[in-house]
Amino acid sequence: MVNPSKQINFNKLQSLLSELPWYVDEYINHKLRKLSTASLFNYCHDYKIFFNWMIREQLFIGNVKDIPLSRLEQMTVIEIESFLNFLHYELNNKELTVNRKLSALKSLFNYLQNIAETPDLQPYINRNVLAKIEFNEVKDSMETKAAKMEGKILLGDEYEKFRLFIAHDYGEINKENKKLYNFHQLNKERDTAIVSLILGSGLRLSELIGIELDDIDFKKYCVRVIRKGNKEQFVYFSQVAMADLQAYLAVRTTKYQVEKNNKALFIAAAIGPKGKTRRLTARSVEKLVEKYATAFGKPSLSVHKLRHSFATRYHAEINDVPKLRRQLGHSSIQTTMIYTHIKNDDLKIAVDKMDMPKEES
Repeated sequence: MVNPSKQINFNKLQSLLSELPWYVDEYINHKLRKLSTASLFNYCHDYKIFFNWMIREQLFIGNVKDIPLSRLEQMTVIEIESFLNFLHYELNNKELTVNRKLSALKSLFNYLQNIAETPDLQPYINRNVLAKIEFNEVKDSMETKAAKMEGKILLGDEYEKFRLFIAHDYGEINKENKKLYNFHQLNKERDTAIVSLILGSGLRLSELIGIELDDIDFKKYCVRVIRKGNKEQFVYFSQVAMADLQAYLAVRTTKYQVEKNNKALFIAAAIGPKGKTRRLTARSVEKLVEKYATAFGKPSLSVHKLRHSFATRYHAEINDVPKLRRQLGHSSIQTTMIYTHIKNDDLKIAVDKMDMPKEES
């Protein structure tokens, strides 16, 4: 049975095609198996705007349906640029919208030049002016980048909830699966320490996996890492991260049967009866974070997003961009500035408290 909504969209598409040249109809039928009718309807709407503009500018005298392939083949770069300016300045289309309409036109012209062929095996057009036209360069503003990041990081009480989920809850919800449960029991202290250290310092993944036991300063709550550009730096981390690190170090030797000469902080369990423990790899850390994030209900959370989570919280509580830049190891302060645009509920709550009436003593 045909889906009624699909049939409606198909009928709308056919109605619009009846207003356009025959080669557009052919192109749309070529695309019908690959794209939705809704997408193709949008393509046709864009073509209608283009062809109507051609008639308005007297680039062809007659009806839209009668615009020949030869006229498309003779289009100039100046004419196409004029059409794009029309979209931007007269129709008030934003750069992204202009790019979308340009993409639709590029696809049609590419079909006419490189895919469609006449009975004597010649292309419909030999010259494709759209191949010479570049897309608008669209750069996200700081606000846009921040908005994209916002839903993919930990905010507010999610920091502690995610940490506790790794330390305890993940094992509880997988009690019936012995393999998952036993694997979690083996690695829960290590995995909690890894996530806690990133959330408590903003370390990069490469920096995290390179840490040696001797790199940690337990008195000053900092760790020696090698940053980008092979620069050595001591990075501070939180008290919670220190507590989780110490809990992991208390079981590191016995749980992983680590040899004395293995100084890597984070260890992977041996594989097989004759296997040896080894330094945890970057991919292993990525996979364990992905596993916990998916089970926690935030599948978009990654190691890098944990670093973003730290930076967002740091800015909300400390509000010192130069210090945050140093903590994260950014070479440019512009990179750090993105965190000043994220809407953090922690910061909003703090500001709201300022407006609350004070109790009289």
